[in-house]
Amino acid sequence: MTIEEAIKSTVPLNPFTKTVLNIMYTSRIVEEQIADALKPYKISMQQYNVLRILRGQKGKPANLFTIQERMINKMSNTTRLVDKLIDKGLAERTVCESNRRKVEILITQKGLDLLTQIDPVTQANNNTILKEFTLMELNTLNSLLDKIR
Repeated sequence: MTIEEAIKSTVPLNPFTKTVLNIMYTSRIVEEQIADALKPYKISMQQYNVLRILRGQKGKPANLFTIQERMINKMSNTTRLVDKLIDKGLAERTVCESNRRKVEILITQKGLDLLTQIDPVTQANNNTILKEFTLMELNTLNSLLDKIR
C-alpha cells in the first residue's frame, strides 16, 4: 500500500512531503507493533528503553541526564519513567556517596531477568517487521536514515 492510499490522499504528494509522511506513518506502525509485543510484560516502550540503557551500563550507575541523553524518545519524562521502574522493582535509586546531590540509577536483577525474557520476543518482532528486506536493503535503509539525521 502506498502512503497516498494509507492516508487517503486525493492529490499527488511532492517527493519531499511524501517521504516525510512515509517515515512518520511507518514509524507509528512500528511503534504500535513494539508496544503490542511489550504489553504482556506490562512495560512501555520508554520503560524498556530505560532498562536497556541501564543494562548497557554494565553494573555502573547512570544519572537521569545520562538516561535522558540516550533515550530514543527524548520527550519522555525520565524521572517519571525511572520512578515507575523503581515501583516495579526493576531499577533502584541510590545517592552518590561522593556527591550527595547526585542521584544514581541501577538496574536490579529483576530488571535484568525481565530483559532476558523480553529480548527474544523483541528480536522476533523486529525480524517480523523487517522480513521483506534483504541484509543489503537493511544496510542501505540504515544508511539513508542516518543521513536524514
